[in-house]
Amino acid sequence: MVLTIKDATFTGDILNQIEIAVQNERTTVKELISARVESEVETYNKNLPEYFKGLIQPSEAEKTLNGFRLKKRDKQIDMEKQILVALDAFQKNGYFILIDNKQAEDLEQEVLVSKTTEIAFVKLTQLVGG
Repeated sequence: MVLTIKDATFTGDILNQIEIAVQNERTTVKELISARVESEVETYNKNLPEYFKGLIQPSEAEKTLNGFRLKKRDKQIDMEKQILVALDAFQKNGYFILIDNKQAEDLEQEVLVSKTTEIAFVKLTQLVGG
């Protein structure tokens, strides 16, 4: 099943959208975060565009208006490091996740998803990872 994840502001403005695939309709918050980061990093590493538009700022990147720009454009992003930083940031309230307008509480929280499930990530602080 394919889900659309939105990055939103406190006021509800949509900053970015990404589609992820989930294997089961029962998943966890941890699996949603991991799937999102995997999708972003795979897309970046495959195409190596000028900007990385993801949840976590890679550690060797600078923030710009168009996304994160890596100092070495031909460098691949470390997916495992990005996932670990994203999971840690969730636990430290660096961002929160709304699933059908209800805030996710912890990584192991089980979520029942369908094609109509609305998922929004709201960033609270700048996140730097792999």
